[in-house]
Amino acid sequence: MTVKLVRETKESRVEVELGPGTDPARIETGKPFFDHMLATLGRYAGLSLGVRARGDLTHHLMEDVAITVGLAFRRMIPATAARFGERTVPMDDALVQAVVDVGGRAYYRGRLPNALYEHWMRSFAENAGATVHLRVLRGRNRHHVIECAFKALGLALRDAFAEGGSVFSLKGSVKVTEG
Repeated sequence: MTVKLVRETKESRVEVELGPGTDPARIETGKPFFDHMLATLGRYAGLSLGVRARGDLTHHLMEDVAITVGLAFRRMIPATAARFGERTVPMDDALVQAVVDVGGRAYYRGRLPNALYEHWMRSFAENAGATVHLRVLRGRNRHHVIECAFKALGLALRDAFAEGGSVFSLKGSVKVTEG
């Protein structure tokens, strides 16, 4: 299954394509480091993530990309997903742990050394319907800490999306329909 979404406001336009595979997808936001983080998330999550976005301000661009990418991830969650994932990733001086639950309850707790990326994670979690906990265990270099966070989140999501064989909840499957 491939999910294609377009989100457009007066402030931004975001196109997201999310599907199976790890082929590098085209990411174009006009922000090279942000592009690198999105490509990293897709690769480590084990999914092909394509993003084309433009916006009036960096804040609006990043927030709207997080919303749209989160919605796409939400639509990709298998009914019989393992649901939970946890990974800790080192990168030079940085060490970051990500723990996720893709069971439909949106919550974010973390503290990244950059307000825009902190806001990105919160917006992503809310729109993915996922609980995301990030812990920066070590790190002084902000680039390394943020990149570790995206890698750890991607790997944790990969684990959570893995086929679990059955619905992993006592309440059964949760269905959300449009219309």
